[in-house]
This record gives sequence, structure tokens and C-alpha cells, in this order.
Amino acid sequence: MTSLEICEIFSRIRPKELKVLPSQVLAAVQSGELSGTEALKDGFVKGMEDIGNRFKDGRVFLPEVMISAKTMNEAVKLLKPYLAADGGDKETGVAVLGTVKGDNHDIGKNIVKIMLEGRGIRVVDLGTDVSPEAFVETAEKEGAGIICASALLTTTMSVMGDICTLAKDKGIKVMVGGAPLSADFAESIGAYYAADAAAAADVAIKLLTA
Repeated sequence: MTSLEICEIFSRIRPKELKVLPSQVLAAVQSGELSGTEALKDGFVKGMEDIGNRFKDGRVFLPEVMISAKTMNEAVKLLKPYLAADGGDKETGVAVLGTVKGDNHDIGKNIVKIMLEGRGIRVVDLGTDVSPEAFVETAEKEGAGIICASALLTTTMSVMGDICTLAKDKGIKVMVGGAPLSADFAESIGAYYAADAAAAADVAIKLLTA
């Protein structure tokens, strides 16, 4: 089994194939057909990137994204010893994620979490109703390179400006998203903008690897 075959099977999102894919990949790594890093980065991560793009375009839907993320997480658990052995267990980066103070909506945030983790980012999820101070303090504690803040209510958008003010003093980048937001609003508060979950993953990768 090659990394290309893993990517193709994973991207098809057929439940019967996905159910056995992690164990098949483990067997291939154990037999020396490919390394754990190749299986993860050239197989699953590239496949998840393709799924994310199709999700963005409306060609796949949330249940398919969720089953894909579950499969990838299972594969990572099985491959972890082999990733550590060849140095492929390094994270792409760390992101602190949450919905801002005064807002308890979490569906969009949870989808973003799936997409970020699918791209190899470790996500520290603070949940909902998160204060600016909690975002920044956690980012410092966890060594996060980016704060990802979500808002669904127009009345809570101003909190994002407070996050940016605190984060700027610490040199931490902020990405914002949510239904009432726009790129112009994000620019006005000094944040990066993500229109949807798939875009959030793309933006996060660029910011963490810049």
C-alpha cells in the first residue's frame, strides 16, 4: 500500500473502506512498505485537505467530514509509535480555539476543530463563553501560535477586538470567524479572517508555518 493509495481510499469516504483502513495502513507500515510519516502526511493529511476543499465547495457534508476525522484519529493512534521512531510525530503547531465571551454557540467551532486536527494541528478547545484573558493566557501556557475565535452573535463581535489587543502585546496571531463576520471586520481589529471551517484550516496552516 502506498501513500497515494491511502489518500485515494481515504478521500472516497466509503464507510466500509474507512472502517478497515487504519489497520491496513498499520500492516503496511509494519511490513516496511512505507513509513508512518509517509502514511500520515502523504496519505491521511493530504486526503483530509481534499475532503476539506470539497466540504468548502458543498460536495461533501458534515457527517462525511466527521467520519473521516474519526478514521484519521484512529490511524494516528495506531501509527504513533512509528511516527515517533522516524520523527514524524511533530505537530504542525498549536491553536487555542473557542467561542467568545457572551456567546454559547459551538457547532461552527466544533467543525473548525475537526478541520484543524485533520491538518495536524493540536487544538486546545476552551469551549464557549471564553473571555479574552482566557484565550491569551491559555495560548501563552500552551505555546500556541494562533488563537481561533468564533462568534455567531453580532453583539459579541466586539469581544474579538479585545482578544486582538491582548494577543498583539504577546505576539500571538488571531484568526476570527462566524456568520456575522467579514474580512473587512477582521482587518479592522487586526485579525485574520476565515469564511468557513475549511478556510480556517488553510489560514491556520499558513500562519503556523510562516
